[in-house]
Amino acid sequence: MSENLFADELIRQACDDVSARSGGNRFVELLEAGELPRERLAWLAGEEFRIVRSDQRSFALLASRFPDGSAGGLFLGLAQGEARASALLLEFAAALGWDGKKLRGYAPLPFAQVYPAYLAWCALYGTRSAVAVAMAANLDEWGGYCGRIADALTSRYRLSEEAVGFFRFFATPPPGFMEQAEAAVEEGLEAGEDPVEALRAAQALHVYETAFWDALVTGLD
Repeated sequence: MSENLFADELIRQACDDVSARSGGNRFVELLEAGELPRERLAWLAGEEFRIVRSDQRSFALLASRFPDGSAGGLFLGLAQGEARASALLLEFAAALGWDGKKLRGYAPLPFAQVYPAYLAWCALYGTRSAVAVAMAANLDEWGGYCGRIADALTSRYRLSEEAVGFFRFFATPPPGFMEQAEAAVEEGLEAGEDPVEALRAAQALHVYETAFWDALVTGLD
């Protein structure tokens, strides 16, 4: 791979690579068929309860590490988005009969939490371009799943639009996100950050995203 890629080319390459590696998502497929036990929806709420809070802190740390230029605005905006998502998640949990006490008492599945653990590592040690590229590729994949989940929850499980607001929120990227991500990547590349490392981060985040969904269908025939 050439080390002289422009930011938009690097992001496109990462998105294409993640798309090529993506297989089916059994959790979403069972949900769309109306065959996913409601207990697993509660698992989803419990896992996300921890993930969004962890990711909010990770993005806030990234914003403090890279406060200048587009990177600071990108990471601060993502942190604020996670705060908004946290409130929306409570609506989803409430529709399942779960309150804050139940969410806090839920025991997370280790393999469902490798994604936020890796993002936390990136927040400490990663480059701005690696995180921006990885998030651009991941939001494309995650957003597609969220749109399908919201549709299935309203059509198959009769949840209200208010209850699926968490998934609608993530179904499309924040306004201006891609432009900010490209600018942050460009800043990183100009500062000498390694584009190969950025692609590796996107690939790793995809693997951990897959592990999350696989954990949620553990034990189902």
